[in-house]
Amino acid sequence: MRRLPFEYAVRNLGRSPARLVLSIGGSALVVLLILVAGGFVAGMSRALRATGGEHNVLILGAGSEESVERSEIEASTPGVLAASVPGIRTRAGVAYVSPEVHVMLPVGVGVTETGGNRRQVMMRGVTPTAALVHASVTLTEGRWPTAGSDEMMVGRMVSTVMGVSAGAVAVGEKISFDKRMWTVVGTFSAPGTVVEAEVWLPLTDLKAATKRETDSCVVFTLEPYDEATGEGAEFADIAAFTKTRPDLELVAMTEREYYGKLALFFGPIKLVAWVTAGLIAIGGLFGGLNTMYAAFASRIRELGTLQALGYRRAAIVWSMIQEATLATAAGGLLACAVGVLLLDGLAVRFSMGAFGLAIDERVVGIGLMSGLALGVIGALPPAVKCLSPTIPLALKAV
Repeated sequence: MRRLPFEYAVRNLGRSPARLVLSIGGSALVVLLILVAGGFVAGMSRALRATGGEHNVLILGAGSEESVERSEIEASTPGVLAASVPGIRTRAGVAYVSPEVHVMLPVGVGVTETGGNRRQVMMRGVTPTAALVHASVTLTEGRWPTAGSDEMMVGRMVSTVMGVSAGAVAVGEKISFDKRMWTVVGTFSAPGTVVEAEVWLPLTDLKAATKRETDSCVVFTLEPYDEATGEGAEFADIAAFTKTRPDLELVAMTEREYYGKLALFFGPIKLVAWVTAGLIAIGGLFGGLNTMYAAFASRIRELGTLQALGYRRAAIVWSMIQEATLATAAGGLLACAVGVLLLDGLAVRFSMGAFGLAIDERVVGIGLMSGLALGVIGALPPAVKCLSPTIPLALKAV
C-alpha cells in the first residue's frame, strides 16, 4: 500500500494556526489534569510508605492497629520495653525509645488566644529521644522546644495544612491552641514523608493540654540482628514480648507496616482521583472529536482527490492520524514540561496533613501515552466519517 509522505501531515498542521493552537492547548490541558491525578496518587503513596523507619517498631494499644490517634498505652510502657526487650539500639547509653502522643487539634494563627484562622493539624508530643528514632527529621532552623515554656516546632508543610503563608509559622511567630499562645522556636523537614505536616511539642506539654495521662504509642529502633555475633533483635522477638505480657494490652507492628496500611486505607481516594481524571479525559476526547471533524470535513474534496490519484483510504486515514497525533503529542510534551517544572513537589492538603505531588517517570509516561491516545482515538472516527462518501461525491463537495 502506497502511503502519503510524512511531510504531508506536517504541512497540514499549519493550514489553520488557530485550530492547531486549540488542538495543542486542549490536549495539554487534558494531559496536565491526568498528570495532577497521577502525581496525587504517587505522592500520597510515596509519602505514606516512606514515613516509617526501616528498623523502627511501633507499639500501640491492642485494637488500635489502624489509628495511632485512638491508641492509649500506659506511660510506664516505654520503661518496661527498654528494660525487657533486648536488641534495642542505644547510643552513649541512651536507648532509641520514643514515647509519643498523636492527636489532631484545631490550631490557629493570630494575635489572640481564640482568634485567627483555625485548621486541624496533627500534633505530636515527643521527648528528645524522638530525634534518634526519627532519622529522617532534620532541624532546619531554630531549636527544639523546651518543656513547660509553651514552645513548639513546625514541619515544612504545616503552612500548607493551615492555609497560611510560610512566614506566618516561621520561627518567632505565635500559634494558638488550647486557648493559649505557643511560640514557634524551630522548623524541621522530613523529605518525602507526612511528618513534615506535623507540629511537634514536648510530650508533657501536649499531655497537659489534652488532659490525658496515657501515651499514644512507643516508637523504638531495633539493632539489626547479626547471626555471626548473635546480637541485635528481630521483629518476631518484639511480637513475642507483647504476647507474653497480656496485662499491658499491647500490639507491635513495624512503622512501615502501619503507614503501608494507611496507604491501603486511602485507596478509594486514589481511585476517585483516577476516575475523575478519566472522566476529564473522555470530555477532552469528545472535544477533540469535534475539532478533528471540523478540520477534516472542510477537506473532503482534497481527500477525494487523493483517492483519485491512487491513494487508498487506509493510507489517507493513517496520514490523518499522524496529523492529529503530532498536535496532541506536542500538547502532551508541553503539559509534561509544566508538570515537571511547576507541579512536581507541589504541596497538597489531605486528611493526614500534606504531601508533595510526585511527577515521576511513571506519571510522565502515563501523560505522554494519554496524549498519543487522544490523537489516535480523536482522529480515527472523523477520518472514517469524512472518507465515507464515494469519490465522485467527494470531488463535488464544496
